[in-house]
Amino acid sequence: QVQLVESGGGLVQAGDSLRLSCAASGRNFRMYGMGWFRQAPGKEREFVAAISWTGGTPSYTDSVKGRFAISRDNAMNTVYLQMNSLKPEDTAVYYCAAGLLLGVATDRAQYQYWGQGTQVTVSS
Repeated sequence: QVQLVESGGGLVQAGDSLRLSCAASGRNFRMYGMGWFRQAPGKEREFVAAISWTGGTPSYTDSVKGRFAISRDNAMNTVYLQMNSLKPEDTAVYYCAAGLLLGVATDRAQYQYWGQGTQVTVSS
């Protein structure tokens, strides 16, 4: 069992940066692949970024490549999402997810545990 709590969201202007954190509690955090997803009003939850349990080569959706970076600190049981050059279209609730994965996964069905989400709003 893993519990996830996101933090770091807020209201920013276009071009600004935010760093989201996801603190995990429970056993064996380092065994889980981690992902970030987001859901904008009226839209389905979509994949943003993922990192494997080893912290190896991460995966990103095309719209955030070069702007977002996912990382993890297994000693702190935390995964981060550094978001730079934010755009209004990045506005959404951002969710952290954990799954027992061999690598990275972009499909939300691959993740067993989810946080409650943190709101990110980017004004133009």
